[in-house]
Amino acid sequence: MSSSMPKSALTIVGSINLDITATTHRLPSPGETVGDGVLCRQPGGKGANQAVAAARLAGASRMIGAVGRDEAGRQLLDAMASAGVDVKNIRHVDEATGTALVLVDSDGENQIVVCPGANGEVSVDGVSFGEEEAVLCQLEVDQDVVLDAARRAKGFFALNAAPAAPLLPELLERCDLVIVNETEYALIPELRQAPLVAVTYGGEGSAIFEHGERVAEAPAVAVTDIANTIGAGDAFCAALVLALQAGLEYEHALAAANAVGADAVRDASSQPALQPLDHYVAAGRALAGDSPT
Repeated sequence: MSSSMPKSALTIVGSINLDITATTHRLPSPGETVGDGVLCRQPGGKGANQAVAAARLAGASRMIGAVGRDEAGRQLLDAMASAGVDVKNIRHVDEATGTALVLVDSDGENQIVVCPGANGEVSVDGVSFGEEEAVLCQLEVDQDVVLDAARRAKGFFALNAAPAAPLLPELLERCDLVIVNETEYALIPELRQAPLVAVTYGGEGSAIFEHGERVAEAPAVAVTDIANTIGAGDAFCAALVLALQAGLEYEHALAAANAVGADAVRDASSQPALQPLDHYVAAGRALAGDSPT
């Protein structure tokens, strides 16, 4: 494959949140107060994180979601638009903009409580999808909305099945790709029979399964300077869909997505700065010991 990657169209349907993050040296135990926190407000939500990652990797993306008619909603729209995300299909609703309360320790581990707010009003009514347009969803919005998007999507349809939940049979049948971490894979047994599932294993890399059979894998990129793990999985998801849509073989697509995830954890933001996808494809080939062709 040429080193020049085509810019695949990618639309994300999902959540948009304001992340209110407290960073501290360790996470509190139940009932305990830890008093050295540093507070930060920044854009988040799995859907928005994936849309911003896709825009930074491929030059553009489209987001379908909902925000409140409040200052947080305006800030989040501005942040997405400035990253190259098409925000025209984001609804403005009377509910407050979704909020995530996040605790992060010095190792980048986190605890998160999500207050969905406007994310409960996400809809794909009136939204059209192109024949060649890939669509990526998650489960931070109602699964019926995700199913509606799956029915309307004409091209490649991917689901990041997070947070873990039982999947509607029709939704799972429609998925061209499901992406989960190892915990989610264990919690959703129906994925063992799914046609194509990508599973991330943190420091152990990632793998692809066809009908429960492991058919490809790629090692993780070693990272010592972890700042925040929250946006890494979302960046991985966007990168993997884009890489597969660009025609990379499974192992090379996984390796490129692993390289993206490694870059993401070095950034304190849930919507990290990223290089174009070509950069990570080259890094992934180097990791696998392949020379570019």
